[in-house]
Amino acid sequence: MRFRRKDEAAQPGEETAAAEAAPETSDASGPFDVSQVEGDGVERADLGSVLVPAIADRELRLQVDEASGQVRAVMLAGSDGACEFQAFAAPRNGDLWSDVRPQIAEDMTRRGGHATEREGRWGTELVCQMPVTRPDGTTATQPSRIIGINGDRWMLRASFLGRPAVEPDATSDWEDALAQVVVRRGDAAMPVGEPLPVRLPDDARRVR
Repeated sequence: MRFRRKDEAAQPGEETAAAEAAPETSDASGPFDVSQVEGDGVERADLGSVLVPAIADRELRLQVDEASGQVRAVMLAGSDGACEFQAFAAPRNGDLWSDVRPQIAEDMTRRGGHATEREGRWGTELVCQMPVTRPDGTTATQPSRIIGINGDRWMLRASFLGRPAVEPDATSDWEDALAQVVVRRGDAAMPVGEPLPVRLPDDARRVR
């Protein structure tokens, strides 16, 4: 399995090999808590708080701070879009997503964009439009779709970009990919809303 930093280029044949390694599956009950998948025999990239199996037609990319070596973002990338995700500490039996969703919408508005709500696979989502500046200085609007999934003392927040952001009803395969992510909360006490730590795997540059 190939783990690539976001600034690395793909090598010929790598994405085909990844697709053959693990056929994509659809599972409406995921994302999973690590306790739900123990002993299932599935090989996953261990990033600390999130574990990700090889998913057909999706490449796992890590954005790493070169100075600290810390992973800043985890992303599944494909030919028509991407899904960036992160896990956060949450209260037991709580609904952190309902608490933070209005805050995200307000932040979008404050930054010159806007967000509307829709009902999706995991409940209420945010459909967002944010103005961005291209490298050539011109402006554009970047669409995204933000999803929050409450788990066992954790919340997984995911942002879809590209086609899955603008055509959610036609890109269920992206939701199937997100449903295969596993979250490891750990036992340490953490403030509600604090990001769970993500680490670069030891074999990040190795093909196996």
